[in-house]
Amino acid sequence: MSDKYFTYKYDDLFKPTLMALNELGGSASNSEIEESVSEILKLSENATNEIHRGSSTKLAYRLAWAKNYLKRYGLLENSARGVWALNSNSKKLSTNQIKQLDKEAIKKEVKKDINLTKLNNNRNLENQDEDIQWKNDLLDTIKNIEPEQFERLCQRLLRELGFINVNVTGQTGDQGIDGKGILKIGGIISYYVVFQAKRYKGTVPSNVIRDFRGAMEGRADKGLLITTGTYTREAKKEALRESATIPIDLIDGESFVTHLKNLNLGISIKTKEIVTVNNDWFKGI
Repeated sequence: MSDKYFTYKYDDLFKPTLMALNELGGSASNSEIEESVSEILKLSENATNEIHRGSSTKLAYRLAWAKNYLKRYGLLENSARGVWALNSNSKKLSTNQIKQLDKEAIKKEVKKDINLTKLNNNRNLENQDEDIQWKNDLLDTIKNIEPEQFERLCQRLLRELGFINVNVTGQTGDQGIDGKGILKIGGIISYYVVFQAKRYKGTVPSNVIRDFRGAMEGRADKGLLITTGTYTREAKKEALRESATIPIDLIDGESFVTHLKNLNLGISIKTKEIVTVNNDWFKGI
């Protein structure tokens, strides 16, 4: 796709991000923020789905930087579970005040606080870049394995996430069903789930969701579609359509590799040792 579709820079997204969080009640997940910002900016499907690199859209990539800069400027906070929220500083702003802000006003408002935490903030931004890099590297690796290896990887992931009796069908012409399993809730209630594994470099359109739902009819309680790419806005809406007979859950490329990291599958994590001298200990000898 051409750059003509998504033309917003990360700092152009400061105000829409604050507006989105304000409209969403003060906190939201990444996907909720993306959807709300898309609506606020009235983005076209092409702009929303335009790929930046790997499996990340330009919208998601630049929003990630926008959120981290807003955190750096003392206007946002986030949890380990990926939920972003307005903090005490930004909560003081009314809806009208947020709408009147521009990116230079935001930078000026918090400029006095930047030097106080410059070192930590620079580290946060470096970590953001490193986070994007390892995800892209892992996705590139997964896209280069054989199709049956990808299906087995999905099988292993689902088992690690608590599914039982997970089987890969390995059959051609099975109407898009790559595997099935059982998810038991609280050791009592069981859901029969079928899944489809798609290695996409771009975005998965809504017709894929509709075709998958048609293949699922009468065969499962829930559906799960796993991809190394991302989903169009219409695909997400189709998966959540209230009138649908069978619900479908979606795992995109970023969620997929994040699950692998959290489960320590195919990932090696090195932690930096920080040594601190305890002066009081020596004084007590």
